[in-house]
Amino acid sequence: MARPRALWCEVDAVSGVLVHEWLAPRGGSENVFEALSEVFPDAARYCLWNDSEGRFVVDGETWLARTPLRGRKAAAVGLMPLAWRTLPRVDAEWILTSSHLFAHHARFAGAGRSAPKLVYAHTPARYIWNPELDVRGNTLAARAAATLLKGLDRRRGQEPVAIAANSVFVQKRIAEAWHRESTVIHPPVDVTGFLRSPQPDERDQDALAQLPQTFLLGFSRFIPYKRLDLVIEAGIAADVPVVLAGAGPHEDRLRSFAEERAPGRVFFVRSPGAELYRALLQRCTALVFPAVEDFGIVPVEAMAAGRPVIAAPVGGTTETIVEGTTGAFVESWTRDELRRAVEVAAAVSPDACRAQAMKFSEAVFADRIREWVAESVDGAHPSEARSA
Repeated sequence: MARPRALWCEVDAVSGVLVHEWLAPRGGSENVFEALSEVFPDAARYCLWNDSEGRFVVDGETWLARTPLRGRKAAAVGLMPLAWRTLPRVDAEWILTSSHLFAHHARFAGAGRSAPKLVYAHTPARYIWNPELDVRGNTLAARAAATLLKGLDRRRGQEPVAIAANSVFVQKRIAEAWHRESTVIHPPVDVTGFLRSPQPDERDQDALAQLPQTFLLGFSRFIPYKRLDLVIEAGIAADVPVVLAGAGPHEDRLRSFAEERAPGRVFFVRSPGAELYRALLQRCTALVFPAVEDFGIVPVEAMAAGRPVIAAPVGGTTETIVEGTTGAFVESWTRDELRRAVEVAAAVSPDACRAQAMKFSEAVFADRIREWVAESVDGAHPSEARSA
């Protein structure tokens, strides 16, 4: 049952603290942290280190920020749990951590030590709990670290008085990893920003002029687990040109694959800005999204732009895409199945896509997170908060 808005405002007014992992200039988890900062503007903000290039202003960083390990995520992993346990004194009545690695381990000194801690979980650490979903967890060093860190991570997972998961997919992993129940609150998507017409500058217009009038779009970092090679295969199957937008270390391999499989039919757009990205979404026939993601913000952005999505029926996309209404799911990525998926997607109504995207808007997130924090803090007594 929804709590009266007056009580939500009472929670806004108390001394709260928001915590995040490291802060980068862009990223899905950073978007969530920004939304949390807007919902709770009076809360203090802490992170491992702030390398957001001015996007965020924080009240404190951990001591790792003052070492040569700053910004070196893989090298610093072993010390992160310790850094999170040595936070300064804060006069806080509640703590809300935005966690995708170890931020949920956060423990402050002072009054903040006994404050109710809540966790918005993007995922339990994939490196540790689900290396099959992230190749970075399959190295010998990562597997050795996982053996040592699983027990500690599970114990720290008992401390929050409440946990919110960013999808049902993550909710199930939280139950398996931390043995905790959680509430699903999907992350915010700037839906309204994709409803308007893009305003590409002269340089963006030149880039658009080099592209075909219709195409399948793949947008992500150019790294192996995003499986952009399957976007190329979809284009081959449906005899439709492909545009791959993004940047990353896998680019040369993707270009070689494209030249071998579909010469002259695959176009690359490196690191598009916001307006060019919107223009690409609104022009494409469909977004092809083969990666298995915990939620997947890009597919929702595509639907907000009125475009269907072709994706694997695994992970967060199963919670956002409606088969035959806003896109199509592909099980085995064979040529026949890909051709069928493109045909289904091409027949989708843009209005149906936009209506589905509105369910994941920033306004929906703000209302849900505000209500959840209010209920969780109201139901927790500081003396009962688990702060072992």
